[in-house]
Amino acid sequence: MSPDTIIRLKNASIFIQDHLVLSEVNFHVNKGEFVYLIGKVGSGKTSVIKTLNAEHPLMEGEGYVSDFELHNLKSGQIPYLRRKLGIVFQDFQLLTDRTVTDNLNFVLKATGWKNKDEIEKRISEVLERVGLAHKGYKMPNQLSGGEQQHIVIARALLNDPEIILADEPTGNLDPETSDDIMNILMGISASDRSVIMATHNYNLLNKYRARTLKCDDGKLIELEQQEIDLEALED
Repeated sequence: MSPDTIIRLKNASIFIQDHLVLSEVNFHVNKGEFVYLIGKVGSGKTSVIKTLNAEHPLMEGEGYVSDFELHNLKSGQIPYLRRKLGIVFQDFQLLTDRTVTDNLNFVLKATGWKNKDEIEKRISEVLERVGLAHKGYKMPNQLSGGEQQHIVIARALLNDPEIILADEPTGNLDPETSDDIMNILMGISASDRSVIMATHNYNLLNKYRARTLKCDDGKLIELEQQEIDLEALED
């Protein structure tokens, strides 16, 4: 791979258990690149993301994420691969029985952080990064949906990942809040982290231009910008 390439799938087949979702998948993502992943519900967007984070094994072809080979990945390597990744979910998946700070503290301790001062400093840094520096004491149900998604992004940044995988991060948000989330994700990309964002919101694609891959009829294709404009008109 090129020194700038952080993700690459080569002649890959994406499966959910025994069901083939996408075949002959070939694409790469460079460091600091922002890439959209679009397609209809059930077309394979989430399956691609789950293959990249080793939730689904890569059954056929080659896959490279950071320093890891997905096609040769041992189970013991998966936690180390995932430390290179930050995952942003549509449905937040915050622990509802504890505060924002305790949610973030839980993740850091689970990934090997032990020094209390370093933990507090890192939590403060990521909350500041997403504009919620003074919300650490809140419970998730005391936050708006947009604020909860900000916390999910903060959580994804905790271990300073090389790659952010965002699965429909604006799917449950209003347009203004979606713009806020997009600006944060674009800023993360500008700080030399790669971002892959699965979405069906073509308005965002036209407002925040970036390279776009589409899951369509069992294949993964790259769209030209004029094709994206047409998609938006047809949506």
